[in-house]
Amino acid sequence: MKKLKLKKNDPVVVIRGKKLERGKTGKILRILPEKNRLVVEKIHLIKEYVRPNPQKNIQGGIVEREGSVPMASVMYYCKECEQGVRIGYKVIGDNKQRICRKCNTVLD
Repeated sequence: MKKLKLKKNDPVVVIRGKKLERGKTGKILRILPEKNRLVVEKIHLIKEYVRPNPQKNIQGGIVEREGSVPMASVMYYCKECEQGVRIGYKVIGDNKQRICRKCNTVLD
């Protein structure tokens, strides 16, 4: 399994995919490393048909939720550069910091 540079709650921008979604930014909600996919906020919305369940207070009907997108289709969104960038690492002492490869700002 490949080491992931992206983490939960990171801002990402979609670089490939449907024309409606290309260029949109969102926050990572979930990472699925076994499938190499991400669930990104307000990206790839799908409609799901839910049956009512009174025991769990679920009303039922048609619900919109986020589907997963491939990891290769997104890039980290740097607020300084205002675009998608690659992530690098800077070692200071014994701890590693993630940095933007374009402007060298520390990401976390």
